[in-house]
Amino acid sequence: MTTRREFIQKSALATAGVTLGAKSYSRILGANDRVRVGIVGFSDRFKGALAPAFMSLAKEMNFEFTAVSDLWNRRRDEAVTYFKGQGVTVKTARNNDELYAGKDTDAVIISTADFQHALLLAEAVRAGQDAYCEKPFAETMADARVALKAVQETGKIVQIGSQRRSTPNYIAANDYIRSGKFGKIVMVEMSWNVNQPGRWRRPQLTGVIKESDTDWKRFQLNRAPAAWDPRKYLEFRLFWPYSSGIPGQWMAHQIDTVHWFTGLNHPRSVAANGGIYQWKDGRTNYDTITAVMDYGDANQAFQVVYTSRFTNSAGGTKEIYFSNGGSLNLDTNKITSDGGLQENEAKAMNMKANLLENADLPGFRVETSANTGSDPMTTAHMRNWMECVRSRAKPNADVMAGYNHSIANIMCTAALRTGEKASFDEAKQEVLAGGKVFQY
Repeated sequence: MTTRREFIQKSALATAGVTLGAKSYSRILGANDRVRVGIVGFSDRFKGALAPAFMSLAKEMNFEFTAVSDLWNRRRDEAVTYFKGQGVTVKTARNNDELYAGKDTDAVIISTADFQHALLLAEAVRAGQDAYCEKPFAETMADARVALKAVQETGKIVQIGSQRRSTPNYIAANDYIRSGKFGKIVMVEMSWNVNQPGRWRRPQLTGVIKESDTDWKRFQLNRAPAAWDPRKYLEFRLFWPYSSGIPGQWMAHQIDTVHWFTGLNHPRSVAANGGIYQWKDGRTNYDTITAVMDYGDANQAFQVVYTSRFTNSAGGTKEIYFSNGGSLNLDTNKITSDGGLQENEAKAMNMKANLLENADLPGFRVETSANTGSDPMTTAHMRNWMECVRSRAKPNADVMAGYNHSIANIMCTAALRTGEKASFDEAKQEVLAGGKVFQY
């Protein structure tokens, strides 16, 4: 029997992928067919946001959960109990080989450890599944390329969990900036600050999980083999290379809006610094970072300054776009002339004042205490995916949105980890740090 590791290696090859992709069309969904959805990873994120969003739409959209795959027996049991309470029966699988062999699904929702997303997505679409895949899309360029190729070759519908792309205030901001009314972007300031010692910690669970209860070898996928570590299994967001931490978890959401609003795919360069300044609990990912990203092409150029800290929550989340005429603030949802070119300053240079007309965006605000997004965002994004599974239209956050936010994240991680300025080699699709290919 082919092992998961062998399957993932084969997924990188076009010949293997095309064969599997062709088989995926043997069951074409009709308008009245119920779409059967499998769960890849019965995670906290899934239980807290994805499942409620899905269930609120399932009857209307004619979707249903039919199976769950999780490496940990406890999570499988919890899934059965969770859905039984809602009158839903799901089959369980110890791994994705079993899930796809059961032929009980048309699509999957992937909500696993950060570093697994890209490879599990490639595996899913090769097995004939449409997919809703949580961000970050990938933590290495090698994984990102495997997943991108698989999605492009199979033509499956993939929605990346960048919920801002389905949210009214962000949609309005994108329309406004692209209309030209805002003027050229000259600067973007972004931050995500919390003061939560327990953020991404699971002390109770790490104390009870045993290696025999799960499949540690399969969990590691293509990462270097390591000894069993319950913290890396359950608190993966704190440990590189299982997660980049702040860049993959939070920056991925926010930097995606820069790509969306401007049409630029990634930064030209990134310089970054950070450290573990407060929470010295054995983690290897930083609790504080600052990154300066240079964006631009022949038509526009600007900086993005991104900061995030776990040590003080003042400021919360912030996403402010600046032009010469004012600012667009996605925290207050206001467009204002704040900072725009005033009459007296313009007159001295024989110029005219440049001030934006004040306006409000549709009200919506991200809460830093939420698990990367509130329910209305997730529900709107889930609905868009469901609609696209039926129509075969491109989702709001398609695979390229994930691929591009991953380039920015990996450039940030490379700059943080090496201390060198990061750049991107377009020809080879590789992140460089100090002129050398960045590898974990």
